[in-house]
Amino acid sequence: MSSSVNRPFRRDEVADYERRRYRGLDQRIVHGREMRILDRIFRRIGESGPVSILDAPCGYGRFSEFLLDRATFLASCDLSAAMVERAAAKRTGRSSPRGAVADLKQGLPFGARAFGVVFSMRFFHHLHRSEDRRHVLGEFSRVSGGFAVVSFYRLNPLHRFQRWMRRGIKPSRTRIKMITREEFVEEAGQAGWRVVRVYPLIQGVHSQHIALLAKD
Repeated sequence: MSSSVNRPFRRDEVADYERRRYRGLDQRIVHGREMRILDRIFRRIGESGPVSILDAPCGYGRFSEFLLDRATFLASCDLSAAMVERAAAKRTGRSSPRGAVADLKQGLPFGARAFGVVFSMRFFHHLHRSEDRRHVLGEFSRVSGGFAVVSFYRLNPLHRFQRWMRRGIKPSRTRIKMITREEFVEEAGQAGWRVVRVYPLIQGVHSQHIALLAKD
C-alpha cells in the first residue's frame, strides 16, 4: 500500500519506507518467494508475445526492474507522486518507466486496452469493501488487453492469529482484509476476468496469494 492512513506518502516518507520495509528476515523471505512466483507467471504470459505493463500501485518501485526486464513499455501509477517519482528512478541503463498519479479506487487515467498486463501487488488486502475490489478489478479489465497479475490475502486462520499476536507486541494501524478464494473468483468474474491460476505464497502459512487473470 502506498499511502499512510489514506494519505499519499511524502518524499521523505518514501525514502524511510523503502529503507525499512523489507529489511527483516521474514520480509526478505516473502520478497524472494514473490519473485520466484512472479517469474513463473511472466514466463507463462511471455508465451503470448511482448507486453506492455501497468504497475498499479507501484509504491517505491520494488518490482520496477523486474517488470522492465519483461516489458516493452512500463507505466508506474500510484496515489503518491513521490512514490511514482521513486519508481521512475529505478532503471538499469534503460529508459525509465512512465508515471501517473491516480487513486485506484476512483479510476485509472488510461484508455481502454492500453496495456497488455496490469500488475497489482499488495494492494487488494487494503480494500475492505467488495464493491471497491470489484470496481478496481473492473478498471484493470478496462485498461488491460489480456492479463492481470493481482495479489490478495486469502482467509487463513493461522496467519490471522500471527498478525493478532504481532499487534500485541508492536501495534499497527494497518488492517488487512482476508477473503476466500471463492469471493475473489466471483469478484474477478463480475469484472470480466477469468482466473487462470492462483499461486499461494507459502501454502498454509501465509495468506498472500498471487492470481493470474485473463480477459474473457
